[in-house]
Amino acid sequence: MPTNKSAKSPLMRLLRYGRKYRTLIWQALICSVLNKIFDLAPPALIGAAVDVVVKQEDSLIASFGITDTFQQLLILCILSAIIWSLESLFEYAYERLWRNLAQIIQHNLRLDAYSHVQDLELAYFEERSTGSLLAILNDDINQLERFLDVGANEILQVLTTVVIIGGAFFILTPGVAWMAMLPIPFILWGSIAFQKKLAPRYAKVRESVSILSSRLANNLSGITTIKSFTTEAYEIERLKQDSEAYRQSNRRAIAFSAAFIPLIRMIILAGFSAILLSGGMEVVKGNLAVGTYSVLVFLTQRLLWPLTRLGQTLDLYQRAMASTNRVMNLLDTPIAIHSGNLSLPVSNIQGTIKLNNITFAYNNREAVIENLSLDIPAGQTIAIVGSTGSGKSTLVKLLLRFYEIQGGSITLDGIDIRDINLTDLRQAIGLVSQDVFLFHGTVKDNIAYGTNYYTEEAIIGAAKIAEAHQFISNLPQGYDTIVGERGQKLSGGQRQRIAIARAILKNPPILILDEATSAVDNETEAAIARSLEKITQNRTTIAIAHRLSTIRHADRIYVLEQGKVVEQGTHEALLEQEGVYANLWQVQTGVNLVD
Repeated sequence: MPTNKSAKSPLMRLLRYGRKYRTLIWQALICSVLNKIFDLAPPALIGAAVDVVVKQEDSLIASFGITDTFQQLLILCILSAIIWSLESLFEYAYERLWRNLAQIIQHNLRLDAYSHVQDLELAYFEERSTGSLLAILNDDINQLERFLDVGANEILQVLTTVVIIGGAFFILTPGVAWMAMLPIPFILWGSIAFQKKLAPRYAKVRESVSILSSRLANNLSGITTIKSFTTEAYEIERLKQDSEAYRQSNRRAIAFSAAFIPLIRMIILAGFSAILLSGGMEVVKGNLAVGTYSVLVFLTQRLLWPLTRLGQTLDLYQRAMASTNRVMNLLDTPIAIHSGNLSLPVSNIQGTIKLNNITFAYNNREAVIENLSLDIPAGQTIAIVGSTGSGKSTLVKLLLRFYEIQGGSITLDGIDIRDINLTDLRQAIGLVSQDVFLFHGTVKDNIAYGTNYYTEEAIIGAAKIAEAHQFISNLPQGYDTIVGERGQKLSGGQRQRIAIARAILKNPPILILDEATSAVDNETEAAIARSLEKITQNRTTIAIAHRLSTIRHADRIYVLEQGKVVEQGTHEALLEQEGVYANLWQVQTGVNLVD
Protein backbone atom coordinates (compact mmCIF):
# COMPACT_ATOMS: atom_id res chain seq x y z
CA MET A 1 0.00 0.00 0.00
CA PRO A 2 1.19 3.55 -0.64
CA THR A 3 2.32 4.85 2.73
CA ASN A 4 1.24 8.44 2.09
CA LYS A 5 -2.35 7.24 1.68
CA SER A 6 -2.57 4.57 4.31
CA ALA A 7 -0.97 6.89 6.89
CA LYS A 8 -3.95 9.24 6.73
CA SER A 9 -6.71 8.86 9.29
CA PRO A 10 -9.65 6.75 8.15
CA LEU A 11 -12.01 9.71 8.67
CA MET A 12 -9.95 11.89 6.32
CA ARG A 13 -9.89 9.10 3.76
CA LEU A 14 -13.67 8.77 4.02
CA LEU A 15 -14.18 12.54 3.69
CA ARG A 16 -11.90 12.57 0.66
CA TYR A 17 -13.97 9.81 -0.93
CA GLY A 18 -17.22 11.64 -0.01
CA ARG A 19 -16.37 14.89 -1.80
CA LYS A 20 -18.75 14.01 -4.61
CA TYR A 21 -21.63 13.97 -2.11
CA ARG A 22 -20.89 17.43 -0.65
CA THR A 23 -24.30 18.91 -1.50
CA LEU A 24 -26.19 16.04 0.13
CA ILE A 25 -23.87 16.11 3.15
CA TRP A 26 -24.41 19.84 3.67
CA GLN A 27 -28.17 19.45 3.39
CA ALA A 28 -28.17 16.68 5.99
CA LEU A 29 -25.81 18.66 8.24
CA ILE A 30 -27.96 21.81 8.16
CA CYS A 31 -31.14 19.86 8.88
CA SER A 32 -29.50 18.09 11.84
CA VAL A 33 -28.32 21.40 13.33
CA LEU A 34 -31.67 23.13 12.81
CA ASN A 35 -33.51 20.19 14.32
CA LYS A 36 -31.35 20.38 17.45
CA ILE A 37 -31.78 24.16 17.72
CA PHE A 38 -35.57 23.81 17.73
CA ASP A 39 -35.28 20.77 20.01
CA LEU A 40 -33.46 22.95 22.60
CA ALA A 41 -36.11 25.71 22.51
CA PRO A 42 -38.75 24.06 24.82
CA PRO A 43 -36.70 24.64 28.04
CA ALA A 44 -36.66 28.35 27.19
CA LEU A 45 -40.44 28.25 26.69
CA ILE A 46 -40.86 26.48 30.04
CA GLY A 47 -38.73 29.16 31.70
CA ALA A 48 -40.83 31.87 30.03
CA ALA A 49 -44.05 30.16 31.18
CA VAL A 50 -42.77 30.03 34.78
CA ASP A 51 -41.79 33.69 34.45
CA VAL A 52 -45.34 34.57 33.25
CA VAL A 53 -47.04 32.63 36.04
CA VAL A 54 -44.79 34.06 38.78
CA LYS A 55 -44.40 37.67 37.59
CA GLN A 56 -47.51 37.99 35.42
CA GLU A 57 -47.61 41.69 34.36
CA ASP A 58 -43.89 42.05 35.15
CA SER A 59 -42.78 39.10 33.02
CA LEU A 60 -40.35 39.31 30.12
CA ILE A 61 -43.17 38.95 27.58
CA ALA A 62 -45.10 41.77 29.30
CA SER A 63 -42.19 44.09 28.49
CA PHE A 64 -43.23 43.78 24.82
CA GLY A 65 -46.62 45.35 25.65
CA ILE A 66 -48.68 42.20 26.19
CA THR A 67 -49.70 42.38 29.85
CA ASP A 68 -52.64 39.97 29.94
CA THR A 69 -51.52 36.67 31.46
CA PHE A 70 -53.79 34.57 29.23
CA GLN A 71 -52.51 36.28 26.09
CA GLN A 72 -48.92 35.75 27.22
CA LEU A 73 -49.52 32.02 27.73
CA LEU A 74 -51.41 31.85 24.42
CA ILE A 75 -48.40 33.35 22.64
CA LEU A 76 -46.19 30.73 24.29
CA CYS A 77 -48.57 28.01 23.08
CA ILE A 78 -48.41 29.33 19.50
CA LEU A 79 -44.62 29.54 19.68
CA SER A 80 -44.53 25.97 21.03
CA ALA A 81 -46.64 24.73 18.10
CA ILE A 82 -44.36 26.45 15.58
CA ILE A 83 -41.18 25.21 17.25
CA TRP A 84 -42.43 21.63 17.60
CA SER A 85 -43.60 21.62 13.98
CA LEU A 86 -40.25 22.90 12.73
CA GLU A 87 -38.41 20.40 14.92
CA SER A 88 -40.50 17.55 13.50
CA LEU A 89 -40.04 18.83 9.94
CA PHE A 90 -36.26 18.99 10.22
CA GLU A 91 -36.14 15.62 11.99
CA TYR A 92 -38.00 14.09 9.06
CA ALA A 93 -35.63 15.87 6.67
CA TYR A 94 -32.38 14.82 8.37
CA GLU A 95 -33.59 11.22 8.85
CA ARG A 96 -34.26 10.91 5.13
CA LEU A 97 -31.11 12.75 4.09
CA TRP A 98 -28.70 10.83 6.34
CA ARG A 99 -30.25 7.46 5.56
CA ASN A 100 -30.30 8.13 1.83
CA LEU A 101 -26.72 9.39 2.02
CA ALA A 102 -25.71 6.23 3.87
CA GLN A 103 -27.41 4.06 1.25
CA ILE A 104 -25.89 6.00 -1.67
CA ILE A 105 -22.35 5.88 -0.27
CA GLN A 106 -22.76 2.22 0.65
CA HIS A 107 -24.01 1.41 -2.86
CA ASN A 108 -21.36 3.40 -4.74
CA LEU A 109 -18.51 2.40 -2.44
CA ARG A 110 -19.34 -1.29 -2.93
CA LEU A 111 -19.48 -0.80 -6.71
CA ASP A 112 -16.23 1.19 -6.74
CA ALA A 113 -14.48 -1.38 -4.55
CA TYR A 114 -15.74 -4.32 -6.61
CA SER A 115 -14.86 -2.56 -9.87
CA HIS A 116 -11.35 -1.96 -8.54
CA VAL A 117 -11.05 -5.59 -7.46
CA GLN A 118 -11.97 -6.72 -10.98
CA ASP A 119 -9.12 -4.63 -12.40
CA LEU A 120 -6.49 -6.22 -10.14
CA GLU A 121 -4.17 -8.85 -11.52
CA LEU A 122 -4.65 -12.57 -10.85
CA ALA A 123 -1.67 -12.64 -8.49
CA TYR A 124 -3.62 -10.48 -6.04
CA PHE A 125 -6.39 -13.09 -5.76
CA GLU A 126 -3.97 -15.97 -5.48
CA GLU A 127 -2.42 -14.37 -2.40
CA ARG A 128 -5.75 -13.66 -0.65
CA SER A 129 -8.80 -15.64 0.30
CA THR A 130 -12.19 -15.02 -1.27
CA GLY A 131 -13.75 -14.82 2.19
CA SER A 132 -11.56 -11.88 3.28
CA LEU A 133 -12.52 -9.94 0.14
CA LEU A 134 -16.19 -10.76 0.71
CA ALA A 135 -15.90 -9.46 4.29
CA ILE A 136 -14.62 -6.11 2.99
CA LEU A 137 -17.10 -5.80 0.12
CA ASN A 138 -20.07 -6.76 2.27
CA ASP A 139 -19.63 -6.57 6.04
CA ASP A 140 -17.15 -3.68 6.24
CA ILE A 141 -19.15 -1.49 3.86
CA ASN A 142 -22.35 -2.32 5.78
CA GLN A 143 -20.60 -1.27 9.01
CA LEU A 144 -19.80 2.10 7.47
CA GLU A 145 -23.41 2.47 6.38
CA ARG A 146 -24.61 1.91 9.96
CA PHE A 147 -22.42 4.76 11.23
CA LEU A 148 -23.58 7.19 8.52
CA ASP A 149 -27.17 6.17 9.21
CA VAL A 150 -27.03 7.07 12.93
CA GLY A 151 -23.64 8.11 14.28
CA ALA A 152 -22.90 11.14 12.08
CA ASN A 153 -26.14 12.84 13.10
CA GLU A 154 -25.51 12.03 16.78
CA ILE A 155 -22.10 13.71 16.71
CA LEU A 156 -23.51 16.81 14.99
CA GLN A 157 -26.35 17.14 17.45
CA VAL A 158 -24.07 16.78 20.47
CA LEU A 159 -21.78 19.52 19.11
CA THR A 160 -24.78 21.77 18.41
CA THR A 161 -26.08 21.17 21.93
CA VAL A 162 -22.76 22.14 23.52
CA VAL A 163 -22.46 25.34 21.45
CA ILE A 164 -26.09 26.51 21.88
CA ILE A 165 -26.51 25.68 25.55
CA GLY A 166 -22.99 26.81 26.45
CA GLY A 167 -23.71 30.18 24.85
CA ALA A 168 -27.08 30.42 26.63
CA PHE A 169 -25.43 29.71 30.00
CA PHE A 170 -22.86 32.48 29.63
CA ILE A 171 -25.59 34.91 28.54
CA LEU A 172 -28.06 34.07 31.34
CA THR A 173 -25.77 33.31 34.27
CA PRO A 174 -22.12 33.86 33.52
CA GLY A 175 -21.32 33.45 37.23
CA VAL A 176 -22.42 29.79 37.44
CA ALA A 177 -22.16 28.75 33.80
CA TRP A 178 -18.68 27.35 34.32
CA MET A 179 -20.14 24.72 36.67
CA ALA A 180 -22.25 23.24 33.88
CA MET A 181 -19.43 23.47 31.37
CA LEU A 182 -16.75 22.07 33.70
CA PRO A 183 -17.53 18.35 33.01
CA ILE A 184 -17.34 18.79 29.23
CA PRO A 185 -13.51 18.90 28.90
CA PHE A 186 -13.29 15.74 31.02
CA ILE A 187 -15.95 14.06 28.90
CA LEU A 188 -14.18 15.02 25.66
CA TRP A 189 -10.80 13.93 27.05
CA GLY A 190 -12.33 10.63 28.13
CA SER A 191 -13.96 10.20 24.72
CA ILE A 192 -10.67 10.73 22.88
CA ALA A 193 -8.84 8.39 25.26
CA PHE A 194 -11.50 5.71 24.77
CA GLN A 195 -11.33 6.21 21.02
CA LYS A 196 -7.57 5.56 20.95
CA LYS A 197 -7.98 2.46 23.10
CA LEU A 198 -10.92 1.17 21.06
CA ALA A 199 -9.28 1.58 17.62
CA PRO A 200 -6.89 -1.41 17.83
CA ARG A 201 -9.59 -3.55 19.45
CA TYR A 202 -11.99 -2.97 16.56
CA ALA A 203 -9.20 -3.47 14.02
CA LYS A 204 -8.77 -6.91 15.60
CA VAL A 205 -12.54 -7.49 15.34
CA ARG A 206 -12.47 -6.73 11.59
CA GLU A 207 -9.47 -9.03 11.14
CA SER A 208 -11.26 -11.82 13.02
CA VAL A 209 -14.44 -11.51 10.98
CA SER A 210 -12.35 -11.62 7.80
CA ILE A 211 -10.78 -14.94 8.88
CA LEU A 212 -14.21 -16.29 9.82
CA SER A 213 -15.66 -15.28 6.44
CA SER A 214 -12.75 -16.96 4.67
CA ARG A 215 -13.36 -20.19 6.57
CA LEU A 216 -17.07 -20.19 5.70
CA ALA A 217 -16.45 -19.37 2.02
CA ASN A 218 -13.81 -22.10 1.67
CA ASN A 219 -15.92 -24.72 3.42
CA LEU A 220 -19.03 -24.00 1.37
CA SER A 221 -16.97 -24.19 -1.84
CA GLY A 222 -15.38 -27.45 -0.72
CA ILE A 223 -18.49 -29.10 0.72
CA THR A 224 -18.11 -32.12 -1.60
CA THR A 225 -14.58 -32.76 -0.34
CA ILE A 226 -15.69 -32.34 3.27
CA LYS A 227 -18.45 -34.89 2.81
CA SER A 228 -16.31 -37.38 0.90
CA PHE A 229 -13.59 -37.31 3.59
CA THR A 230 -16.22 -37.27 6.39
CA THR A 231 -14.48 -34.30 8.02
CA GLU A 232 -17.67 -32.54 9.12
CA ALA A 233 -16.73 -32.71 12.81
CA TYR A 234 -13.20 -31.50 12.06
CA GLU A 235 -14.48 -28.52 10.07
CA ILE A 236 -17.02 -27.65 12.76
CA GLU A 237 -14.17 -27.59 15.29
CA ARG A 238 -12.08 -25.34 13.05
CA LEU A 239 -15.06 -23.04 12.48
CA LYS A 240 -15.70 -23.04 16.23
CA GLN A 241 -12.14 -21.82 16.86
CA ASP A 242 -12.44 -18.98 14.31
CA SER A 243 -15.88 -18.01 15.58
CA GLU A 244 -14.60 -18.07 19.16
CA ALA A 245 -11.69 -15.81 18.18
CA TYR A 246 -14.19 -13.38 16.65
CA ARG A 247 -16.37 -13.54 19.76
CA GLN A 248 -13.40 -12.93 22.05
CA SER A 249 -12.15 -9.96 20.04
CA ASN A 250 -15.66 -8.50 20.18
CA ARG A 251 -15.88 -9.25 23.90
CA ARG A 252 -12.67 -7.31 24.61
CA ALA A 253 -13.93 -4.34 22.62
CA ILE A 254 -17.36 -4.46 24.27
CA ALA A 255 -15.90 -4.74 27.77
CA PHE A 256 -13.96 -1.54 27.19
CA SER A 257 -16.68 0.44 25.40
CA ALA A 258 -19.38 -0.56 27.93
CA ALA A 259 -17.43 1.16 30.74
CA PHE A 260 -17.68 4.53 29.00
CA ILE A 261 -21.30 5.44 29.80
CA PRO A 262 -21.20 4.69 33.58
CA LEU A 263 -18.01 6.74 33.99
CA ILE A 264 -19.41 9.64 31.99
CA ARG A 265 -22.62 9.57 34.05
CA MET A 266 -20.63 10.17 37.23
CA ILE A 267 -18.97 13.23 35.68
CA ILE A 268 -22.36 14.48 34.45
CA LEU A 269 -23.84 14.00 37.92
CA ALA A 270 -21.20 16.31 39.37
CA GLY A 271 -22.04 19.09 36.91
CA PHE A 272 -25.79 18.69 37.29
CA SER A 273 -25.58 18.71 41.09
CA ALA A 274 -23.39 21.84 41.03
CA ILE A 275 -25.94 23.78 38.96
CA LEU A 276 -28.86 22.46 41.02
CA LEU A 277 -27.23 23.54 44.28
CA SER A 278 -25.48 26.78 43.34
CA GLY A 279 -28.28 27.98 41.06
CA GLY A 280 -30.89 27.30 43.76
CA MET A 281 -28.89 29.30 46.31
CA GLU A 282 -28.67 32.20 43.82
CA VAL A 283 -32.48 32.20 43.54
CA VAL A 284 -32.83 32.23 47.35
CA LYS A 285 -30.45 35.18 47.55
CA GLY A 286 -32.48 37.02 44.90
CA ASN A 287 -29.63 37.09 42.40
CA LEU A 288 -31.40 34.78 39.92
CA ALA A 289 -35.00 34.73 38.66
CA VAL A 290 -37.07 31.59 39.19
CA GLY A 291 -37.76 31.27 35.44
CA THR A 292 -34.07 31.61 34.60
CA TYR A 293 -33.24 28.98 37.24
CA SER A 294 -35.80 26.62 35.64
CA VAL A 295 -34.21 27.17 32.25
CA LEU A 296 -30.75 26.47 33.68
CA VAL A 297 -31.81 23.20 35.30
CA PHE A 298 -33.51 21.99 32.12
CA LEU A 299 -30.63 23.12 29.91
CA THR A 300 -28.06 21.43 32.15
CA GLN A 301 -29.94 18.18 31.78
CA ARG A 302 -30.26 18.74 28.00
CA LEU A 303 -26.57 19.62 27.73
CA LEU A 304 -25.00 16.86 29.77
CA TRP A 305 -27.31 13.87 29.43
CA PRO A 306 -26.93 13.44 25.64
CA LEU A 307 -23.20 13.13 26.23
CA THR A 308 -23.87 9.70 27.71
CA ARG A 309 -24.71 8.55 24.17
CA LEU A 310 -21.18 9.38 23.13
CA GLY A 311 -20.22 5.87 24.18
CA GLN A 312 -22.59 4.26 21.68
CA THR A 313 -21.69 6.82 19.02
CA LEU A 314 -17.97 6.25 19.55
CA ASP A 315 -18.58 2.52 19.37
CA LEU A 316 -20.23 2.96 15.97
CA TYR A 317 -17.52 5.39 14.92
CA GLN A 318 -14.63 3.09 15.78
CA ARG A 319 -16.23 0.09 14.13
CA ALA A 320 -16.87 2.22 11.03
CA MET A 321 -13.32 3.62 10.96
CA ALA A 322 -11.80 0.14 11.27
CA SER A 323 -13.97 -0.91 8.31
CA THR A 324 -13.17 2.29 6.41
CA ASN A 325 -9.45 1.58 6.67
CA ARG A 326 -9.92 -1.88 5.16
CA VAL A 327 -12.15 -0.62 2.33
CA MET A 328 -9.87 2.32 1.51
CA ASN A 329 -6.78 0.09 1.61
CA LEU A 330 -8.49 -2.10 -0.96
CA LEU A 331 -9.30 0.93 -3.14
CA ASP A 332 -5.71 2.15 -2.79
CA THR A 333 -4.27 -1.18 -3.95
CA PRO A 334 -2.31 -0.29 -7.10
CA ILE A 335 -3.36 -1.88 -10.38
CA ALA A 336 -0.34 -3.68 -11.82
CA ILE A 337 -1.68 -4.36 -15.33
CA HIS A 338 -2.84 -1.27 -17.20
CA SER A 339 -4.81 -1.20 -20.40
CA GLY A 340 -3.17 -0.01 -23.59
CA ASN A 341 -4.58 2.95 -25.53
CA LEU A 342 -4.72 1.38 -28.97
CA SER A 343 -8.19 0.30 -30.04
CA LEU A 344 -8.27 -2.94 -32.03
CA PRO A 345 -11.77 -4.03 -33.11
CA VAL A 346 -12.30 -7.78 -33.33
CA SER A 347 -13.30 -7.50 -36.99
CA ASN A 348 -9.84 -6.12 -37.86
CA ILE A 349 -7.83 -8.89 -36.18
CA GLN A 350 -6.08 -11.45 -38.38
CA GLY A 351 -4.74 -13.54 -35.49
CA THR A 352 -0.96 -13.68 -36.02
CA ILE A 353 0.74 -14.08 -32.63
CA LYS A 354 4.46 -13.90 -31.94
CA LEU A 355 6.25 -14.44 -28.65
CA ASN A 356 9.69 -12.85 -28.80
CA ASN A 357 12.19 -14.01 -26.15
CA ILE A 358 9.65 -13.70 -23.33
CA THR A 359 10.60 -14.34 -19.71
CA PHE A 360 8.23 -14.71 -16.79
CA ALA A 361 8.43 -15.75 -13.14
CA TYR A 362 5.77 -15.79 -10.45
CA ASN A 363 6.47 -13.74 -7.33
CA ASN A 364 9.65 -14.80 -5.53
CA ARG A 365 10.06 -17.92 -7.68
CA GLU A 366 12.38 -19.10 -10.39
CA ALA A 367 11.50 -18.27 -13.98
CA VAL A 368 8.73 -20.46 -15.37
CA ILE A 369 9.39 -19.27 -18.91
CA GLU A 370 12.79 -17.99 -20.04
CA ASN A 371 13.68 -16.48 -23.44
CA LEU A 372 10.82 -18.30 -25.15
CA SER A 373 9.95 -17.52 -28.76
CA LEU A 374 6.95 -18.87 -30.69
CA ASP A 375 5.39 -18.05 -34.04
CA ILE A 376 1.66 -18.68 -34.39
CA PRO A 377 0.44 -17.86 -37.92
CA ALA A 378 -3.05 -16.50 -38.44
CA GLY A 379 -5.72 -19.12 -39.06
CA GLN A 380 -3.56 -22.07 -38.05
CA THR A 381 -3.95 -24.53 -35.20
CA ILE A 382 -0.86 -24.94 -33.10
CA ALA A 383 -0.53 -27.23 -30.09
CA ILE A 384 1.61 -26.92 -26.98
CA VAL A 385 2.48 -30.04 -25.01
CA GLY A 386 4.83 -30.83 -22.19
CA SER A 387 5.07 -32.21 -18.69
CA THR A 388 3.37 -30.62 -15.68
CA GLY A 389 5.05 -27.36 -14.69
CA SER A 390 6.60 -26.76 -18.10
CA GLY A 391 4.77 -23.43 -18.46
CA LYS A 392 1.93 -24.36 -20.84
CA SER A 393 -0.95 -22.80 -18.90
CA THR A 394 1.23 -19.84 -17.94
CA LEU A 395 1.42 -18.95 -21.63
CA VAL A 396 -2.37 -18.66 -21.72
CA LYS A 397 -2.34 -16.24 -18.79
CA LEU A 398 0.34 -14.16 -20.47
CA LEU A 399 -1.53 -13.99 -23.77
CA LEU A 400 -4.63 -12.74 -21.96
CA ARG A 401 -2.46 -10.40 -19.85
CA PHE A 402 -3.63 -11.93 -16.60
CA TYR A 403 0.06 -11.56 -15.76
CA GLU A 404 2.70 -9.25 -17.21
CA ILE A 405 5.83 -10.62 -18.82
CA GLN A 406 9.13 -9.48 -17.30
CA GLY A 407 11.12 -9.63 -20.53
CA GLY A 408 10.60 -9.76 -24.27
CA SER A 409 7.34 -9.01 -26.05
CA ILE A 410 4.13 -10.60 -27.28
CA THR A 411 2.59 -9.19 -30.44
CA LEU A 412 -0.80 -9.62 -32.08
CA ASP A 413 -0.78 -8.78 -35.77
CA GLY A 414 2.53 -7.00 -35.19
CA ILE A 415 1.23 -4.89 -32.28
CA ASP A 416 2.58 -5.31 -28.77
CA ILE A 417 -0.36 -6.55 -26.69
CA ARG A 418 0.61 -4.10 -23.92
CA ASP A 419 -0.35 -1.28 -26.31
CA ILE A 420 -3.76 -2.76 -27.14
CA ASN A 421 -6.88 -1.81 -25.21
CA LEU A 422 -7.28 -4.59 -22.65
CA THR A 423 -10.98 -5.09 -23.38
CA ASP A 424 -10.33 -5.37 -27.12
CA LEU A 425 -7.52 -7.87 -26.52
CA ARG A 426 -9.58 -10.18 -24.33
CA GLN A 427 -12.67 -9.92 -26.53
CA ALA A 428 -10.53 -11.20 -29.38
CA ILE A 429 -9.66 -14.38 -27.47
CA GLY A 430 -12.02 -17.22 -26.60
CA LEU A 431 -10.81 -19.39 -23.72
CA VAL A 432 -12.02 -22.92 -23.02
CA SER A 433 -10.19 -24.22 -19.97
CA GLN A 434 -10.09 -27.48 -18.08
CA ASP A 435 -11.65 -25.87 -15.01
CA VAL A 436 -14.95 -24.65 -16.48
CA PHE A 437 -16.75 -22.05 -14.40
CA LEU A 438 -20.51 -21.80 -14.87
CA PHE A 439 -22.54 -19.15 -13.08
CA HIS A 440 -25.65 -19.89 -11.09
CA GLY A 441 -28.37 -19.43 -13.68
CA THR A 442 -29.85 -21.10 -16.73
CA VAL A 443 -28.01 -23.05 -19.41
CA LYS A 444 -29.04 -20.37 -21.88
CA ASP A 445 -27.58 -17.58 -19.71
CA ASN A 446 -24.27 -19.42 -19.39
CA ILE A 447 -23.92 -20.04 -23.11
CA ALA A 448 -24.72 -16.38 -23.84
CA TYR A 449 -22.46 -15.10 -21.03
CA GLY A 450 -20.37 -12.14 -22.16
CA THR A 451 -22.27 -11.85 -25.45
CA ASN A 452 -24.27 -8.63 -25.62
CA TYR A 453 -26.45 -9.46 -28.59
CA TYR A 454 -27.80 -12.92 -29.19
CA THR A 455 -30.92 -14.74 -30.31
CA GLU A 456 -32.46 -18.01 -29.23
CA GLU A 457 -31.50 -19.47 -32.59
CA ALA A 458 -27.87 -18.40 -32.19
CA ILE A 459 -27.64 -20.04 -28.75
CA ILE A 460 -29.14 -23.29 -30.01
CA GLY A 461 -26.89 -23.16 -33.09
CA ALA A 462 -23.78 -22.78 -30.88
CA ALA A 463 -24.95 -25.65 -28.67
CA LYS A 464 -25.43 -27.90 -31.72
CA ILE A 465 -21.92 -27.21 -33.00
CA ALA A 466 -20.60 -27.99 -29.49
CA GLU A 467 -22.68 -31.22 -29.53
CA ALA A 468 -24.47 -30.02 -26.42
CA HIS A 469 -27.98 -29.56 -27.84
CA GLN A 470 -29.12 -33.13 -27.26
CA PHE A 471 -28.27 -33.36 -23.56
CA ILE A 472 -29.57 -29.81 -22.97
CA SER A 473 -32.89 -30.73 -24.60
CA ASN A 474 -33.16 -33.72 -22.23
CA LEU A 475 -32.76 -31.51 -19.12
CA PRO A 476 -35.97 -30.86 -17.11
CA GLN A 477 -36.43 -27.29 -18.42
CA GLY A 478 -34.17 -27.55 -21.44
CA TYR A 479 -32.20 -24.36 -22.02
CA ASP A 480 -33.97 -22.75 -19.03
CA THR A 481 -32.65 -25.38 -16.58
CA ILE A 482 -30.76 -23.91 -13.62
CA VAL A 483 -27.23 -25.34 -13.61
CA GLY A 484 -26.51 -24.59 -9.93
CA GLU A 485 -23.55 -22.76 -8.46
CA ARG A 486 -20.39 -23.48 -10.53
CA GLY A 487 -22.58 -25.76 -12.70
CA GLN A 488 -22.68 -28.45 -10.02
CA LYS A 489 -25.88 -29.99 -11.43
CA LEU A 490 -24.07 -30.95 -14.64
CA SER A 491 -21.36 -33.49 -15.34
CA GLY A 492 -17.82 -32.46 -16.23
CA GLY A 493 -18.33 -33.26 -19.90
CA GLN A 494 -21.60 -31.33 -20.01
CA ARG A 495 -19.97 -28.29 -18.45
CA GLN A 496 -17.13 -28.54 -20.94
CA ARG A 497 -19.48 -28.60 -23.92
CA ILE A 498 -21.40 -25.59 -22.59
CA ALA A 499 -18.06 -23.77 -22.29
CA ILE A 500 -17.31 -24.63 -25.93
CA ALA A 501 -20.77 -23.41 -26.97
CA ARG A 502 -20.05 -20.16 -25.09
CA ALA A 503 -16.81 -19.74 -27.06
CA ILE A 504 -18.59 -20.51 -30.34
CA LEU A 505 -21.22 -17.85 -29.65
CA LYS A 506 -18.49 -15.34 -28.82
CA ASN A 507 -16.93 -16.17 -32.21
CA PRO A 508 -13.43 -14.83 -31.46
CA PRO A 509 -10.64 -14.68 -34.07
CA ILE A 510 -8.35 -16.48 -31.58
CA LEU A 511 -9.33 -19.62 -29.67
CA ILE A 512 -7.37 -21.07 -26.76
CA LEU A 513 -8.11 -24.61 -25.59
CA ASP A 514 -6.40 -25.19 -22.25
CA GLU A 515 -6.64 -28.92 -21.44
CA ALA A 516 -10.22 -28.78 -22.73
CA THR A 517 -10.61 -32.58 -22.86
CA SER A 518 -8.36 -33.78 -20.05
CA ALA A 519 -11.15 -34.45 -17.55
CA VAL A 520 -13.77 -36.12 -19.75
CA ASP A 521 -14.48 -39.68 -20.85
CA ASN A 522 -13.61 -41.06 -24.27
CA GLU A 523 -17.12 -40.63 -25.69
CA THR A 524 -17.28 -37.01 -24.56
CA GLU A 525 -13.74 -36.44 -25.83
CA ALA A 526 -14.78 -37.70 -29.25
CA ALA A 527 -17.83 -35.41 -29.26
CA ILE A 528 -15.71 -32.43 -28.23
CA ALA A 529 -13.08 -33.30 -30.86
CA ARG A 530 -15.78 -33.28 -33.57
CA SER A 531 -17.02 -29.88 -32.48
CA LEU A 532 -13.48 -28.49 -32.27
CA GLU A 533 -12.83 -29.52 -35.86
CA LYS A 534 -15.64 -27.19 -36.91
CA ILE A 535 -14.87 -24.21 -34.71
CA THR A 536 -11.09 -24.14 -35.32
CA GLN A 537 -11.52 -23.57 -39.03
CA ASN A 538 -10.46 -20.12 -40.26
CA ARG A 539 -9.32 -18.96 -36.85
CA THR A 540 -6.07 -18.99 -34.92
CA THR A 541 -6.22 -21.83 -32.40
CA ILE A 542 -3.85 -22.62 -29.55
CA ALA A 543 -4.46 -26.05 -28.04
CA ILE A 544 -2.75 -27.04 -24.81
CA ALA A 545 -3.14 -30.73 -24.12
CA HIS A 546 -1.94 -33.74 -22.20
CA ARG A 547 -3.80 -36.14 -24.48
CA LEU A 548 -1.74 -36.11 -27.65
CA SER A 549 -4.51 -37.80 -29.63
CA THR A 550 -6.53 -34.58 -29.48
CA ILE A 551 -3.83 -32.45 -31.13
CA ARG A 552 -2.26 -34.86 -33.65
CA HIS A 553 -3.80 -32.95 -36.56
CA ALA A 554 -2.44 -29.56 -35.46
CA ASP A 555 -0.50 -27.56 -38.07
CA ARG A 556 2.42 -27.33 -35.68
CA ILE A 557 3.20 -28.79 -32.26
CA TYR A 558 5.55 -27.21 -29.73
CA VAL A 559 7.03 -29.32 -26.94
CA LEU A 560 7.90 -27.36 -23.79
CA GLU A 561 10.22 -28.42 -20.99
CA GLN A 562 11.04 -26.05 -18.12
CA GLY A 563 9.75 -23.04 -20.03
CA LYS A 564 11.73 -23.68 -23.19
CA VAL A 565 10.87 -25.16 -26.59
CA VAL A 566 12.77 -28.45 -26.94
CA GLU A 567 10.96 -29.79 -30.03
CA GLN A 568 8.63 -28.51 -32.72
CA GLY A 569 7.01 -29.81 -35.87
CA THR A 570 4.02 -31.78 -37.10
CA HIS A 571 2.83 -34.93 -35.35
CA GLU A 572 4.50 -37.18 -37.88
CA ALA A 573 7.76 -35.22 -37.90
CA LEU A 574 7.98 -35.30 -34.11
CA LEU A 575 7.42 -39.06 -34.03
CA GLU A 576 10.27 -39.49 -36.47
CA GLN A 577 12.59 -37.52 -34.17
CA GLU A 578 12.04 -40.16 -31.46
CA GLY A 579 12.48 -37.52 -28.77
CA VAL A 580 10.33 -36.20 -25.91
CA TYR A 581 7.12 -36.11 -27.97
CA ALA A 582 7.64 -39.61 -29.31
CA ASN A 583 8.17 -40.93 -25.79
CA LEU A 584 4.96 -39.23 -24.60
CA TRP A 585 3.06 -40.74 -27.55
CA GLN A 586 4.39 -44.19 -26.78
CA VAL A 587 3.41 -43.92 -23.11
CA GLN A 588 -0.12 -42.80 -23.96
CA THR A 589 -0.81 -45.18 -26.85
CA GLY A 590 1.35 -48.15 -25.91
CA VAL A 591 2.76 -48.20 -29.45
CA ASN A 592 6.48 -49.02 -29.60
CA LEU A 593 7.87 -46.76 -32.32
CA VAL A 594 11.12 -48.71 -32.60
CA ASP A 595 9.26 -51.83 -33.64
